[in-house]
Amino acid sequence: NLQKRLTYLITYPHGCIEQTTSSVFPQLVLNQLMDLNDKQKAEIDRNIKLALQKYNNFQQSDGGFSYWPNEGNSDEWGSNYAGHFLLIAQSKGYTISQNMLQSWKQYERSKALAWNVTSAPWYGTDLMQSYRLYLLALAGSPELGAMNRLKEWKFLSPEGKWRLAAAYQLIGQTKVALQLISGLPTSFPKRINPGFTFGSDLRDQAMVLETLVTMKRNAEANQLVKTVAARLSQDDWYSTQTTAYSLIAIAEYAGSNKSNQKIIVAGKSGNQNININSSSVVAQNALQWQNGKANVQLQNKGNNVLFVRVINEGKPINGDAISFTNDPNILKVNVSYVTTDGDAISIDSIKQGTDFVAKVLVTNPGKRDTYTNMALSEIFPSGWEILNTRLYNSEGSFQSSPSDYMDIRDDRVYYYFDLKPYETKTYYVQLNAAYPGKYYWPGVYCEEMYDHNTSGGVKGKWVKVVE
Repeated sequence: NLQKRLTYLITYPHGCIEQTTSSVFPQLVLNQLMDLNDKQKAEIDRNIKLALQKYNNFQQSDGGFSYWPNEGNSDEWGSNYAGHFLLIAQSKGYTISQNMLQSWKQYERSKALAWNVTSAPWYGTDLMQSYRLYLLALAGSPELGAMNRLKEWKFLSPEGKWRLAAAYQLIGQTKVALQLISGLPTSFPKRINPGFTFGSDLRDQAMVLETLVTMKRNAEANQLVKTVAARLSQDDWYSTQTTAYSLIAIAEYAGSNKSNQKIIVAGKSGNQNININSSSVVAQNALQWQNGKANVQLQNKGNNVLFVRVINEGKPINGDAISFTNDPNILKVNVSYVTTDGDAISIDSIKQGTDFVAKVLVTNPGKRDTYTNMALSEIFPSGWEILNTRLYNSEGSFQSSPSDYMDIRDDRVYYYFDLKPYETKTYYVQLNAAYPGKYYWPGVYCEEMYDHNTSGGVKGKWVKVVE
């Protein structure tokens, strides 16, 4: 399900350091999975360079990267992940700021040397450190002392051992690496909480696959890559972190396990001839369908079994309408509109030139713990204009609840925040009914970005702006 997963990452609307990196990291290694035409190569190159420019807004004075742009504090996992991308991008020929890279190395080294956990960890505590040590080894600056200390730590988890083994393999200590992974599982229990590594059992499996490829354990990698690929091919939801790292690991496997088998296909679709001759794992061919229908005939001319998938995509009639199921026991989302004086107003039909305010209340009913990394998405009809009150450092008489970050774009506003049990947060957006006409309002959607089970919203509808 490569195309769907890539599209999900590339079009994902939010932009923290993890999501920014997840959107481009798989594109960096995509050529190890499939043949790319000149247009695709140009698009990927543009996307990667744009992400590298954005990194300047994330890097802090200590060399790490913050979770949100210009946030002030470095995020440890985000710093690991972004640094990993920088190292691979540099190896692929991209020009990386040496000041940025050197500052990042110093940050990672200081964190590695200062790491001192004496009790049983939360999920991801030791993985954070082992990933950091792996990256320092990948950067040619291994911290062997810190690696040895972590290796002897009695609480070291299986996922931590797998990642640490890759670090030892990179510095040539294969025997130690083999001892670390001896008897270790390649699957993990389902994670109830993604933790501060934004993880999941599938993400951790992908990291194991990457380690097996690094250690040239081809037999085990052959089995695990099928498991990871099979889970991606299902229609299940996965976070940006899980999706991206799974694609990265599969691409690493494909790039390191080149076979002599090829994809050789001949066929027809209507009046179009189909001819594919590729040494890649995946080959794609764009077809023009007449009236939404096509008769596709394919013949396998090669010696290996091929798996065919027809991908048909489009846009919903109602624009950006979001489909979701509301459960008020999990998350409550309420939307109303008021005048600038605070009186209720109907958006079904608004007079041109009217200033009004969108008011959204988001409540944690208390059935679970604190919700972290919440994203509130408000997308507005094109006939309305957002009044960017940040330009005037004022929200007028309407004061929104605190948020970790706010992103205002032409037709939408995103708020990011945590939500404690029984807590309600209120967010206001000032608007103007600017252009007469009939428009679709896509509604409001709120979700915990790394847990799709925590979500809620209000469905959209048609609205009018009248003269």
